[in-house]
Amino acid sequence: MGQRRAAGPAGIIGALGVVFGDIGTSPLYAMRTVLGEGDDLHRDTVYGLTSMVIWSLLLVVTGLYVSLLMRVDNEGEGGLLALFGLLRRALRNGRLLVAATFVAMIGAALFLGDSIITPAISVLSAAEGLKVASPSLSGIVLPMALAILAGVFVLQRIGSGAIGRFYGPVMVVWFLLLIITGAVSLARGPQAFAALSPHHAVLFAAKDPLTAFVALGSVILVVTGAEALYADLGHFGRAAITRAWLGLVLPALIVAYLGETAAVLRDPSNAANPFYGVVPSWSRIPVLVVATAATIIASEAVIAGGFTVLHQAGGLGLFPYLRTRHTSAAEAGQIYLPAANWSLGAAVLAIVLLFRNSERLAAAYGLAVSLTILTTVTLYLTLTVVRDHARLRATAGALLGVVAACFFAAAIPKFLSGGWLPALIGGVLFVVMWTWWAGRARLAQARSRVELSPTDFVRDLQQAEPTRVPGTGIFLTDDAAIAPLALRTLLELGHLLPERVLILSWQLADTPTARPHENRVRVGEFGHPYDGVVSVDVTLGYQERLDIVAVLHEAGKQDAGLTHIDPDTAYYFVSTPHPQLNRASPLARWRQRLFLLLDELTTDRVVQLRLPRHRTVTVGRELDL
Repeated sequence: MGQRRAAGPAGIIGALGVVFGDIGTSPLYAMRTVLGEGDDLHRDTVYGLTSMVIWSLLLVVTGLYVSLLMRVDNEGEGGLLALFGLLRRALRNGRLLVAATFVAMIGAALFLGDSIITPAISVLSAAEGLKVASPSLSGIVLPMALAILAGVFVLQRIGSGAIGRFYGPVMVVWFLLLIITGAVSLARGPQAFAALSPHHAVLFAAKDPLTAFVALGSVILVVTGAEALYADLGHFGRAAITRAWLGLVLPALIVAYLGETAAVLRDPSNAANPFYGVVPSWSRIPVLVVATAATIIASEAVIAGGFTVLHQAGGLGLFPYLRTRHTSAAEAGQIYLPAANWSLGAAVLAIVLLFRNSERLAAAYGLAVSLTILTTVTLYLTLTVVRDHARLRATAGALLGVVAACFFAAAIPKFLSGGWLPALIGGVLFVVMWTWWAGRARLAQARSRVELSPTDFVRDLQQAEPTRVPGTGIFLTDDAAIAPLALRTLLELGHLLPERVLILSWQLADTPTARPHENRVRVGEFGHPYDGVVSVDVTLGYQERLDIVAVLHEAGKQDAGLTHIDPDTAYYFVSTPHPQLNRASPLARWRQRLFLLLDELTTDRVVQLRLPRHRTVTVGRELDL
């Protein structure tokens, strides 16, 4: 089960500021796009579409994510990659695990695609309120959106910790604003309450099944950000997220959508921008300011979520390691990836310039959201059947999976009108992940063929009788089954060996952190002990990175002989494989070249391991892919 976290007012307000920004700002654009799917704005059509919107929130977010998915956690962490980690532990190997890996890579790629589209559509939707407030200001909507988005990415480097405490209160104001404006509109048109009944959606689907089916491709927009509820499970806990959703966010969204429905029933011209149709003309500028602040928060949260996914994917071996900077000493989850930030920023600004308005972007958005939900459901069902054997939960998940599949099928026709964008982004990122994963597997096979095991190497040491030199050498390897190349090179070229040799290896667990497990750091000797040669094996979670000082401190508790090792005076030896093109490789030549490019772009091992460069020696070896 997950870790217990505070579910009081502080935890709930924190969740409101980080978790619900995306889904909370969907009233800015979702209802406008949904109503555009109707052939007319007859009352029954509006009721039917609104009923589909509300029951999608209840089924997908409340039913699927809050009631089912959030009950499954990987030691407190949630999200698609956390599910994948649980599956890897349950399956270990086999074709089903390979299939699950592909599904996880597809889902992660699409989530990253969402991280590009969400800021663009959210900020554009808010900025377009200027056209409603004053049509003469239409010309500054695009520059305003570009300036805001550029500022969001520039400020990412300082982290959300410094200003994050303001996110929750701002989002509380936003949701209260949705309730107030929606309630005022409903007071003028209470007949809109009828849309709460699901029979309007059923009647609409029976009367015009084709239109109802196509409309699902736009209705999916109201559940954008549902994945964030699950992904942020580790930050706030299920209780806080559930209480925030049921206590404020869900009621605010339902009232907002009903209020927009009432505004359209009063005046069909409000369908062009129903959000501002419920806002009195005198308050549109203040509402625009709050809406802009809310979309900025939503954008920042989605971008930070993208950083987390890339960080997790790197730990799981699905993506190259990227240089990571922690922006908070108190919260390990607050990270900044410079390369990812500027790449995302350039992509978001390019998309805004390409599509230029939120209505065109909405068509692109639905396809990515629906397929992301579908991949998460697929992993959930696989885990439920393979590990838990829970028939009731599997049946409920399968039924809601059918709903997700319908959303995806309905979004497919939007491919040519904008859906190609997330498909292209997701496809490129999937190919990158697939190539990196396959290339790493090829390198691991090549290393196992040409390298000795540590035990065999220590046995050879006894016969070689090398010259011992003063000092401590720490030899690092990410594969405990292979003797570090740097150690072999030092012995073969100079017949030298440091007085104290520590072979430090690490392995990655399929859990976010290894701290809850016993024997996180293990000290031992090899089958043929050799004076002064000790092994230290470390287990890390996929969210963790190696901390040499912490490892040596923990190892010293187990072996008093290691307490005298000073990390500030020791020398570090890093072994780095250099992949080479291989005509006989099962990897296509273009994929080999892509892997070589990714290998060049990945973070330098010395930087990645935070080693002192002036006391680090890197030894490389060419290996065929």
